[in-house]
Amino acid sequence: MSRKIGIIGVGMMGHGIARNIALAGWPLAYLDHPGNQPAEDLDAAGATRIDALPDLVAQSDVVVLVVTGSREIERIVLADEAFIRALRPGTIVVDCSTGIPAVTRRAAARVEAAGGRFCDAAMTRTPKEAEAGRLNLLIGGDEKTVAELTPLFELFSENRFHAGPVGAGQTLKLIHNFVSLGSVALIGEAAACAAENGIAAEILVDCLRRGGGHGAALDRVAPFLLEGETAQMRFTNANAFKDVGYYDELAGATGTRRDIAKGVLAALGWLNDNGFGAAMAPEAAEAFRQKNDRREGP
Repeated sequence: MSRKIGIIGVGMMGHGIARNIALAGWPLAYLDHPGNQPAEDLDAAGATRIDALPDLVAQSDVVVLVVTGSREIERIVLADEAFIRALRPGTIVVDCSTGIPAVTRRAAARVEAAGGRFCDAAMTRTPKEAEAGRLNLLIGGDEKTVAELTPLFELFSENRFHAGPVGAGQTLKLIHNFVSLGSVALIGEAAACAAENGIAAEILVDCLRRGGGHGAALDRVAPFLLEGETAQMRFTNANAFKDVGYYDELAGATGTRRDIAKGVLAALGWLNDNGFGAAMAPEAAEAFRQKNDRREGP
């Protein structure tokens, strides 16, 4: 509890992380940013709002990055000299984004060259679990650093998987998200076909639940099919496209087959090209009923 935590990214996932840290009584500061969720509850719990990124980094023993992906990590850690200059010797940078492992390792090398340490701790589950302190963390880093961070991780996670050295957490996350998001996209296409052929959503969901189609993906999509509710999966099609694109890049560099990934990527690309990028992933089940391409231009 004596360590000062600084968090960059108080969005749908980061807000829950920050809230659990603050409520546990740990010293917490967060970067004020237009992309943040409302943070009055963090202020009430004792967190400090900081306007400038270098000021946040300079006063933190652990800097937690809860940003979208590799593009943001490159901008903050690799392209921004102010971030590196503000790091104090021994500061630990924790990357909770979903990113390309090669970029993660480059960011780690830059932090370590500046005298800091680095750990990637990609997240699974949803903002609901983030608020409840029940995320899964997929971790890459050396044993000593991960052990030091575990009391902090325990504040906002239920399960932790130490996959290996820096970058291994991101690798496991991309594999996980390909399976998870690919399953959601598959159910969306199947549900669209079922609806167009007169199969009631209740019958489809009941059939899948009692057979081989049951699983976490169905549990997250079913509330939308039955009630139009997306609260079980507050994750956009744009983010899904990004993550599966990262997986496709990883598999391509690895040399393993990725035919199914190409199909999932094409389906998610269609959603983004046709105005459904900002929609939540379960809403693909309705979007896929579109029979015409809505893209403009040739």
